[in-house]
Amino acid sequence: MINILDHQASIANHFLSEMRHKDIQKDRSKFRHNLKKLGQVMAYELSKSLNYTKETIETPLAKIEMELLDKSPVIVAILRASMPFFEGFMDFFDKADGAFIGAYREEGQDISIKLDYLAAPDLEGRTLIIVDPMLATGKSLIAAYNQLISKGLPSEIHFVSVVAAPEGIEYIAAHLKTNYTIWVASLDKKLNEDSYIVPGLGDAGDLSFGVKS
Repeated sequence: MINILDHQASIANHFLSEMRHKDIQKDRSKFRHNLKKLGQVMAYELSKSLNYTKETIETPLAKIEMELLDKSPVIVAILRASMPFFEGFMDFFDKADGAFIGAYREEGQDISIKLDYLAAPDLEGRTLIIVDPMLATGKSLIAAYNQLISKGLPSEIHFVSVVAAPEGIEYIAAHLKTNYTIWVASLDKKLNEDSYIVPGLGDAGDLSFGVKS
């Protein structure tokens, strides 16, 4: 299943438009702040799909029954570009466990993904939310998932990105034979010859933290 936020107009488009704008995005602090705000918006949207249990709460005046989140999820950040996005999710899922994966592209005729760091809790039976601002080829998300399940098989899998390319969506569909949901703020047109998303917004890690050498 894929959920695309920009099918309907919302305030999220204001944050995304500033992240895309080639002049506004030069302000790293604003870029990070907008990425964090989109994390909050998308965390709220995703939260509607999770399981809830009715609990009785006592106010100073009366008792009331409310539906509260059944179990807190595990939220996974793919370093480094995901960090502001991850923070937005953690603001809303404030009792969630965090997990971290270091991943980077190896450029060449065929782009490959290398993983060099994993820190995660036991994932058996948990709701797993993997956040990565850019879903380009889909290879980093599949590599991350395959590494994560060494910690146990989750009961639910959610991939969340700000901008995605159709090729990345297709790659996940071809390489992940289990139930999952993809959440994106915008499904863009395509990947270019360098496997960057068009129109996209550029390199989210560089725009957040500076160009790496």
